[in-house]
Amino acid sequence: MIKVSAVSYLNTKPFVYGLVEKGLNRMMDLSLDIPSMCAEKLISGQADLGLIPVAIIPKLKTPHIISDFCIGSVGAVKTVCLYSHQPLEMVRRVWLDYQSRTSVQLTKTLLKYHWKLKPQLVQAQPGYERNAAHDEAVLVIGDRTIGLEDAYPFVYDLGAAWQDFTGLPFVYAAWVSNRALPQEFIQKFNAALDFGLHNLHKVIHKYQAASPDFSLKDYYTKYINYHLDQPKREALEVFLDYVKGKESQARYLVFC
Repeated sequence: MIKVSAVSYLNTKPFVYGLVEKGLNRMMDLSLDIPSMCAEKLISGQADLGLIPVAIIPKLKTPHIISDFCIGSVGAVKTVCLYSHQPLEMVRRVWLDYQSRTSVQLTKTLLKYHWKLKPQLVQAQPGYERNAAHDEAVLVIGDRTIGLEDAYPFVYDLGAAWQDFTGLPFVYAAWVSNRALPQEFIQKFNAALDFGLHNLHKVIHKYQAASPDFSLKDYYTKYINYHLDQPKREALEVFLDYVKGKESQARYLVFC
């Protein structure tokens, strides 16, 4: 049985809905994890396939991107942001989300090359999200960002900042396996993901009540972009160049 680790956030619910409705969950051992755990499971071999933070792709010996679907954005993403009490150029310390891999690397890249700032970077611990001091910022991703704009007057959306910096979309997570998978499984898997995306109204109906002040319809249709198209593939390679000090990472990617 193929072991699969998927992100537990709201942005992944359309994928999970499709996998369950199409019965793919019976063909695999599916676990829902925070992004950093998805990464650890694929690196360690505890999972065969994961919706993983793309920043860890170079750490895999034989990565295969097996899907034309991803967690991406074209501009603002809404749920990957830096929050602070004052403008970013006045921030002395940034607390980095312990659940993140890609967004941490994206923050480092934007601080260095886009904003040209050098605050102290500190790994955060659970409970940090609303506790930034006056001269600090917090990087928060996923569902925990809901409502945080009410706690901080300054919000920096990293998807929007990346587009301002590069003119490109961004890929936060992709479906990556650490070995070649059967083509029959890949075809059924992608068909299930597509089914979920074509039934967003049912996903919204299922999960909206849990977040009444957060529009899932807007989130799924205006912010998250699920298609790993050519512009996103180009953006992914550009980002991995920055992750590895601008060395070309094209050799790491095996697009199936």
